[in-house]
Order: sequence, then structure tokens, then C-alpha cells
Amino acid sequence: MFSSKSKAERTAAQAWEYLSAAMAAAGDTAKDTGDKAAKLAGKASDQGHKLAGKSHKLAGQASGKADIAWNRANAAAAALAGRRASRPWGLIIGVGLLGVAVGYAVATSTRAALERQAEQEELELAETAVVVTPTYDN
Repeated sequence: MFSSKSKAERTAAQAWEYLSAAMAAAGDTAKDTGDKAAKLAGKASDQGHKLAGKSHKLAGQASGKADIAWNRANAAAAALAGRRASRPWGLIIGVGLLGVAVGYAVATSTRAALERQAEQEELELAETAVVVTPTYDN
């Protein structure tokens, strides 16, 4: 009636099988793509420089797609194994430094604006001040 594996274990096992098959297929696709690119490059060398450039571009695109598929399969395998993706520390530090620079610029400009405002108010008070001197009647 009850199986020895839980539903989560069965799902994980099935996901592992799918992932293994996907990784094998990605490897086969990458190999086939490389073989096709090599054949195209051979034909292109016979047909001339123009065709060689196109086949080189096609081989580069195919290789790039195979690399992306392989990286995604490895990321999925790592996630299924419980490993977390690393944090992009370079990006985090860069954004932090940018925030510090922007904060410094805002603080400096605010301080300068407040100093100009204080000087202006002091000049206005000096212009409108009335000096009153007491007179003594003797």
C-alpha cells in the first residue's frame, strides 16, 4: 500500500534521471555541433573565403549555444544536489562603491548649499540691521 520512498524522494529521483538525460543530450548536441562545424569549415575552405567566414560564425554560434546548454544543465544539477549559486560579489561591491560615491556627492553639494544660504541670511541681516546708540542727557 505505502511505498518505501516518499513522494519527494521519488520526485527527486525522477528529476535526477531527467537531468542526467538532459546533460547527456547536451553533451551529444555539443559534439554533433562541433562535428558539423568542422565539416562546414572543411567545405568552406574548398569554396572560398566568404563561405569560410559564414561557417566560422555559425560554428561560433553553435558552440555558444552548446556552452549555454551545458552551463544550464550544470546549474540545474547543482541546484538539485542542494548547492546554492554563488553571489556576484563583484557586482555587490561595485554597487556599494557607487552608492558611497553618490552619497558623498549629495552630502557635499547639500553642505555647500547650506553654507551659501547661511551667508545670504547673514548679509540680509547686516543690511537691515539698525544700530541704536543710547543717548545720555546730562
